[in-house]
Amino acid sequence: MKDPYQVLGVARNASDDEIKKAYRVLARELHPDLNPGDKRAEDRFKEISAAYDFLSDPDRRARFDSGEIDASGAVRRRPWRAQPGEGRRAGGSPFGGNVDDILAELLRRRDKGRAQASGKAVRGADIRHTLTIGPGEALIGATRRVTLAPGRTVEVRIPPGSTDGQTLRLKGQGQSGAGGAGDAYIDLRVDGVSLFTRRDLDLLIDIPVSVQEAVLGGKITVPTIDGKVTLTVPPGSNTGTVLRLKGKGMAGEGGARGDQLVTLRVILPENDAEFRKMVEKWGPRHGYDPRAGMKMG
Repeated sequence: MKDPYQVLGVARNASDDEIKKAYRVLARELHPDLNPGDKRAEDRFKEISAAYDFLSDPDRRARFDSGEIDASGAVRRRPWRAQPGEGRRAGGSPFGGNVDDILAELLRRRDKGRAQASGKAVRGADIRHTLTIGPGEALIGATRRVTLAPGRTVEVRIPPGSTDGQTLRLKGQGQSGAGGAGDAYIDLRVDGVSLFTRRDLDLLIDIPVSVQEAVLGGKITVPTIDGKVTLTVPPGSNTGTVLRLKGKGMAGEGGARGDQLVTLRVILPENDAEFRKMVEKWGPRHGYDPRAGMKMG
């Protein structure tokens, strides 16, 4: 792999937030879902994902910065340097001219290297995936199946109240390695606008009603997170009237649920000449001031 800093276009002293921001900008531009059939964009997306996975691991980043490992995670080979007081003897070897001494030292170094390698085995690379969900799934939570690699899918639990740009971590679901499997990171993308607004466990929604429904009352259909229900509008309702659907809100600890609060919005008919004439006749005889209770200063 190329230098991960160059792949993401960031400085070597870039902060974690700067690295994450650079990755997200490139990921949105190069994601395969947005570039179908573009092999170059797909390869570039894999490249930036691998670079971000590498730099988002504090241990690997520190070892890379110090020159201990290269961009692939492999330990760099360093030339032998004589230590102070360690002179070279005949034949140019630091171990002396005796063949047995040379062999013993080589075996000692080999065993030491193996021990160090087994103690610092490199774990597998992390995997990153963008998952697009609907506003309803973000609000109430859901479970989705995600393909992380050809032939390997996992179930991802989307927690209630998830937001656009949120990242979920699936521990041990990344690529395999001698030091164990890496992790999978799922970046959530919420597509669309929710009908509901959440307030603790309660859900709030505005519902338009006609003049007839507001004045005379009636039954209307209202969406909930469990499906559509019928709601009775009392006669004489007005814009701002709040009706409560008990137990139709979010589930809390122990299974207890909040309520759904429905705020009515009276919508006048558009360009209805007959309605206009009716109001013109009714108004002068039944005038009222809806702002009478306001303090105008």
